[in-house]
Amino acid sequence: MTDDKTKPVSQQGWGLIFFCWIIAMTALFGSLFFSEVMGLKPCVLCWWQRVFIYPLAVLFLVGMFPQGEKIDPSLVRYTLPLAVIGLGFAVFHYLVYSGFIPESLQPCSEELSCSKINLELLGVITIPMLSIFANSTIIVLLLIYRKRFYQ
Repeated sequence: MTDDKTKPVSQQGWGLIFFCWIIAMTALFGSLFFSEVMGLKPCVLCWWQRVFIYPLAVLFLVGMFPQGEKIDPSLVRYTLPLAVIGLGFAVFHYLVYSGFIPESLQPCSEELSCSKINLELLGVITIPMLSIFANSTIIVLLLIYRKRFYQ
């Protein structure tokens, strides 16, 4: 009999956490590539998105290696809020990029503007859109994980 705090981890459950880790690592290394290799200086909103995605890479890595055959259910409790807050910053940044947020509400300076489009992949995909995709995917995977393994 398993107690309420921990349950056995299936391969499918581990795979969901592993995929979350891959997404977080891709976002981490992608953001470092954009700033350190391509020379795109991150604006204030980019930094805030990094603040919430970087810890996810570490937390998911630790979460993939539970003690014995049991996983700590608080992994979702710790990671889901980070992904949701990161998504909030990414959506706000996308709205700034799109011109929906007036200049008076933008947190960035003139020299490092949050509304300046530094990179567009395929003419459509911007850095905030990549962050929205990463955080949204992590949120969906965590909700699936929680529903299947901790309900």
